[in-house]
Amino acid sequence: MKKTLSLAAALLAGAAHAHVVLDQPQAAAGSAYKAALRVGHGCDGTPTHTLRVRLPAGLRGTKPMPKPGWTITLRREPLPQPYESHGRRISDEVAEISWRATSREAWLDDAHVDEFVLRTTLPTAPGALAFKVLQLCERGEHEWTAPLQVQPAPAPAAHHH
Repeated sequence: MKKTLSLAAALLAGAAHAHVVLDQPQAAAGSAYKAALRVGHGCDGTPTHTLRVRLPAGLRGTKPMPKPGWTITLRREPLPQPYESHGRRISDEVAEISWRATSREAWLDDAHVDEFVLRTTLPTAPGALAFKVLQLCERGEHEWTAPLQVQPAPAPAAHHH
């Protein structure tokens, strides 16, 4: 428990200085989650052309949202423990998503903000997760950690008869 709290505190402290952040930094365990990663600036005044996101372990069914003018590349990894979903055996999951501008006109200017969005299902256990983000620009790059605190799932509502 102490280790989890220390990790959560470290992740949240880092968020105060981050410029790629999650729009919703908390969500319920086991829930469907829309992660909107907000990019607030480029690198040293230059535009962003690539955003690469290393996903935390334990996410299921992750799908990125397309962006006009950007291509998406997925990297999948085998799961240590396969699971069943909709009658299919799932033995690997998306581990990394990359959005890359298809032309210079599509680059995200340093003076603008945008969001890169994915949808996933969160782990059933509460705790701190970290989305590791690499932002590549015309000149330079930034590495960010976008923390997510997975809260205990709400108790089911009691049914009255």
